[in-house]
Amino acid sequence: RIYFSGIGGVGIGPLAEIARDAGHDVLGSDQSPTLITRELEGSGIPVSIGQDGTFLRNNHAKQPLDLLVYTAALPVDHPELVAAYELGIKAVKRDELLASIIKEKDLKLIAITGTHGKTTTTGMAIWTLQQLGVPISYSVGSTLSFGPSGLFNPESQYFVYECDEFDRNFLHFSPHLSLVTSVDYDHPDTYPTKEEYLDAFRQFIGQSDGVIMWDRDTTQLGIKSDSLWSLGEDEVEKLALAGEHNRRNASLVLKMLERLQIGDTPANNQKALEAFPGTDRRFELLAENMRSDYGHHPAEIAATLQMARELADGVVLVYQPHQNRCQHALKDVYSNQFEQASKVYWLPTYLTREDPSQAVLTPEILVQNLTNKDKVEFAELDDALWNSLAIARDAGKLVLLMGAGDIDGWARQNVAQERGACVLLIDKATSKLLLQQRENLPTGAFVMLWRRN
Repeated sequence: RIYFSGIGGVGIGPLAEIARDAGHDVLGSDQSPTLITRELEGSGIPVSIGQDGTFLRNNHAKQPLDLLVYTAALPVDHPELVAAYELGIKAVKRDELLASIIKEKDLKLIAITGTHGKTTTTGMAIWTLQQLGVPISYSVGSTLSFGPSGLFNPESQYFVYECDEFDRNFLHFSPHLSLVTSVDYDHPDTYPTKEEYLDAFRQFIGQSDGVIMWDRDTTQLGIKSDSLWSLGEDEVEKLALAGEHNRRNASLVLKMLERLQIGDTPANNQKALEAFPGTDRRFELLAENMRSDYGHHPAEIAATLQMARELADGVVLVYQPHQNRCQHALKDVYSNQFEQASKVYWLPTYLTREDPSQAVLTPEILVQNLTNKDKVEFAELDDALWNSLAIARDAGKLVLLMGAGDIDGWARQNVAQERGACVLLIDKATSKLLLQQRENLPTGAFVMLWRRN
């Protein structure tokens, strides 16, 4: 019997459904209602809005809980963690539970990890295996346009998982096959030095029965193994996909199919992969001449700008650095990654999980090594910026918003206002409420009703 703290999140919510479908009794809580909490409640999973520990304690009194699953974002003095400790309930992070389910169901884990490209590559792998008729279970750290974020299929032999290195999460797993997309120093809050970061990848690779990765990363890590399939730059497949980084990621997926002997012909495998519809927040189209991307590392920025220039003559970038702690590690890395942009609007750093002893680096400090800093303008998420972006879009420029903070929500809100419409992703119960209160909807609004099969 498993209690999920933060069940409304994109990582914990799908895991709760996976655990439920794998045969466990599931319930949980979140601070506020989300689309995921409503969906879970609609499927019969008990959810409490509010996390003062009362719901956990009452349910444990009725029938003992075996596990509390939580994320690294929960502080050690969180009421539900405190309650679990007092009641003797074992508390584990989500990856520990997932590793247990994979072992319990005797599934072969296909793990996709790396500094950049994990979500897209995982989405590609899920999509292609499904198109080829392979039953799979999976979990990905984003929403998918073609299915839920997490799924347990009792007929599956494989579990496809976006295996994150943050908080050393990926070290809980011993994959059947691992795809390593790239290795660049990241997450200084988990790995104070680059060598610690590289050591974690070395350990993960050592825990994998088989590995597919790029030559430049095997050289950087200094590893050799009979189970390692190392690819050279000449092995990037020529695919009908925009963006060099997407073609590289797709090449790993094609090698995965070859390694697992899946698919009848390489041509059919490639055709299925080239139809991949993408994942949310990865070069996602928000409006005409406007796209949103989660990338916030210099290497990701350069790769996404390269893809954007394949599709547009001029690209205006709005960049929101993520986490001051990370900016201290990246300030000397920023250099030529922004050159494909004809204009860069640089926002203040989005602050989260910070070290209070570190000075907050200003935009002026962060851009000092840029090779095209004459193209940079400092900005805020305000009406003045939106008006400037509207002018760029009207002139045929592609506006690219990049960052993992509140930049995406700001853009979506402005797009909705611009259209004079309200686009709502809702469940059945909410639709009834809207029908009762339809006079409060703005003129020209439309509602999209969505449910999971």
